Amino acid sequence: MKKTITQKGFTLIELIIVMVILGIMAAVAVPRYLDSIENAEASAEDAVISAIRAGLKQAANNSLLTSGRETWPENPFDALADKPAGYTTDDELADTDGEWTFDSNGGQITHQRADNSRFTWNYDYGIGMNDEGMEDIAEIGYLDERTLVQ
Repeated sequence: MKKTITQKGFTLIELIIVMVILGIMAAVAVPRYLDSIENAEASAEDAVISAIRAGLKQAANNSLLTSGRETWPENPFDALADKPAGYTTDDELADTDGEWTFDSNGGQITHQRADNSRFTWNYDYGIGMNDEGMEDIAEIGYLDERTLVQ
């Protein structure tokens, strides 16, 4: 009687080929995943800034109705009914992941992303002082576009 030996399992070559295929797939998938995270964070920032812009328009309309002139609040987040998640009032640049701040000294809205990159938007509510030290409104103010902080 002849005994047959059957071996079950994968050969070393088959395992190496599978590992190479998985490595190639990971090399393609990881950068796309990171890009999608970056796009998602940029979209979330755009949504917050759009809400701030809409709130500022509403605040200007309300002040026009009550005081006869359009003004924006000193802190742009005061124009929002609901502050974004991660909003803090520490009056410094954002320094933790997901944090939103307004630095009133520099007039900057800041947001720090999960990858530790920080973006700012310059904000001026438009009220200044004239030569006599009286409040002077030259224009309504401005909210700049996103800028990467180096």
